[in-house]
This record gives sequence, structure tokens and C-alpha cells, in this order.
Amino acid sequence: MIKGMNVYINPVDRSEVESLLELETRNKEFFNQYAPNRDSDFYTLEGQVKRLEKMEENREKDLGYSFGIYLNENNELIGQIGFFKLERGPAQKAMVGYSLDKERNGKGYMTEALKLIVDFGFNQIKLHRIEAEVMPHNIGSIRILEKTGFHKEGIAKKNVMVNGKWEDHQVLAIINNNYEH
Repeated sequence: MIKGMNVYINPVDRSEVESLLELETRNKEFFNQYAPNRDSDFYTLEGQVKRLEKMEENREKDLGYSFGIYLNENNELIGQIGFFKLERGPAQKAMVGYSLDKERNGKGYMTEALKLIVDFGFNQIKLHRIEAEVMPHNIGSIRILEKTGFHKEGIAKKNVMVNGKWEDHQVLAIINNNYEH
């Protein structure tokens, strides 16, 4: 568990699979505006169990690190954040992705969770660079990244399919200036 002032991040436990499914189902329309296409199995208990198993496997193999975002006050699962496309060797980098319950937006929770995972990335798993890609019209997400220290690098053209359409994405990154071999 990595704890902040209002939220903490922690790998989602299999006992929480129903909460995870409920979060995804309740926010399906909201998340689908920005997320890659998901098949119908994603919105089943079995689909979420498989997803959690893949998250555990990725963590064990140092391929990715996924966390739930929880409120400190009541341990409610309100979102997810994680690293994927992890590269070791000379790159030492990963992509970060996240989602937050629509009803919890605008309260600073994602900014706090992003700071927690950046700290984890730089200090625990020793990344040199963390990247994010955001649809240019998702101003709120870009603001969260910039508040956390990410800087804009350019536009990736038509690189991710969202709702059946190839979308451009703003590329942002943060560098670990204290990186040591």
C-alpha cells in the first residue's frame, strides 16, 4: 500500500473483483470516451478475474504494475492506475494509464494518485522515464499530468483506436532527474 493524504494505491485483490466490475460497469460510457475498445467479456466477473490474473502475472514478471485507487476514509475503490509497456535495459521507462470514477473527478484524487505512482516508479522500480498519452481534448487529464510534472512532447497521430476510430494523442513525459544505475 502506498498512502497519500486522501487516497492510497494498492494492487486490487481478487476479493475485490466485484467492486472492480461495478466500477467499470458504472463508468462504462465515461471511460469508453477515452479508453481503447473493450470486448463484452471485459464487463463480466470472469473477465475481471482474468484481468486481475494478468495484472498479477505482469507484476511478477516486471512487465507492468496495476493498482486500485482507494479513499483513505472508507477504503472505497474509486479508480485504477498503473504502468504498462514497461521497458528495461537502456530505456528504463513505462507508460502510465489511469481512470477515476466519474463522480470523483475534480477533487484532486487523481493528481494525488499519479504523484504516488510516479514516486513508486522512480524510487521503487527504478524507472528513468514515465510517459502518458492523452486525447488532446481531454484537458482535465492533461492538467493532472502537468500538475504532477509531466511535460508535453508532441502529438502521436492516429495511434490508438477509441470507439472504433483511430485517435491522435498528446504525448507527455516526466524524467527521473535523480536516476542512478
